[in-house]
Amino acid sequence: MKNKDLERILDLMPGRHVLVIGDVMLDEYVWGNVKRISPEAPVMVVEVEREGSTPGGATNVVHNIQALDGMASIIGVIGEDAAGQRLAQHLESAGVFIGGLVTDFNRPTTRKTRIIAQNQQVVRVDRESRQKIGRKVLRKVTALIEEQVPQADIVVFSDYDKGMAAAQVARTVIECARQCSKKVVINPKPRNAKQFKGATVVSMNQSEAEAMTGIQISSEARLRRAGRRILQTLQPEHLVITRGPQGMALFSSDGKEELIPAHLVEVYDVAGAGDTVVGVLALALAAGSTVYEAAVLANCAGGAVVRKAGVATVTRDEIRSMLDSERRTAL
Repeated sequence: MKNKDLERILDLMPGRHVLVIGDVMLDEYVWGNVKRISPEAPVMVVEVEREGSTPGGATNVVHNIQALDGMASIIGVIGEDAAGQRLAQHLESAGVFIGGLVTDFNRPTTRKTRIIAQNQQVVRVDRESRQKIGRKVLRKVTALIEEQVPQADIVVFSDYDKGMAAAQVARTVIECARQCSKKVVINPKPRNAKQFKGATVVSMNQSEAEAMTGIQISSEARLRRAGRRILQTLQPEHLVITRGPQGMALFSSDGKEELIPAHLVEVYDVAGAGDTVVGVLALALAAGSTVYEAAVLANCAGGAVVRKAGVATVTRDEIRSMLDSERRTAL
C-alpha cells in the first residue's frame, strides 16, 4: 500500500454523507484560576474567567466528519432544557441537519461540565440519565433511522451508554443498513455490544476489549485471543481495537489479522480520540477504501488529534502531514 493510494482516498472524502446515530451531549468548559483554598472546606476556589460549550458524544463524531469535509447528519435524543437548545444551536450553526434530534420530556440533555484551572482539569460534573429511552421516543427514533439510512453513504452508531443503545434501536440500525446495502460502523460500550451483531466494522479501545472478554491484553498473543473472541461474539466483518501508544489491531472475519504501529508523537490529550478514529474509518470506507486503508488513515488521525488539547478534530491536511512524516522516517 502506497501513500498515494491513501491520499487518493483523502481526496474522495469531501461530500460523502455519514449518518451518525447515538448518544448526543453538550460538553461545557469553565476556565479559571485558583488563588486560594475555601474557608468552608479543604477545596480549591476557582475564580471563573470564561465559559464555553461544544457538541460532544455522538455529535463530536459529526464534528470530526465535517472537519474532514464530509457531510454529516445526526439522530439522537435531547431533553427539553437549555442544554438541548444550545446543542441544537451549535449543530445548526455548523450546518448540520437537526431534524433527527428528538426531544424526550422525561430526561435531561446529557451535559458534561469540565472545570479547568491553570490548564489542568480540576473536576468534571455530569448531568445525565442512563435509562433506556421511553417507548414514544423510541418509536420516533426508529422511524427516523428507517427514513434516513437510505439517504446516507454509510452509518455510524456512537454508543456512550446514555440510553440510545436500546435493543430495538440497535436492531433497526443493523437491519436497515443491511437492507439498503450500507456499511455500518459501531463504536459500542461493552455492556451494549452484543446488541449490534452483524455490523461491518466494530471499533473499541483496548480497555473496552478487555472488559468485554475478561482478557487482560498484556501480550500480542492475548490481544489476538481477545480479538478472535470478540469477532466470534459480535460477528462483524471487521474489528478494530485501538491501543493508544501501541497503535491498532485489525481483525477480519476471513481470518486476516493486522497490527498497525502507532505514530511516535507527544500525547497531550486523548479526550475524543475514539470519535476521531470512528469518523475517519466511516468516511474512508464511504470513499471506497478497504478496511485496512481506512484503519491506517484512522491511526494517522488518532496520532494527530492526541497532540491537541481538549476534545478536538483533525483535517485531511493534518493526516497528509502524518503520512509524509511517516514516509520521511522510513527513508
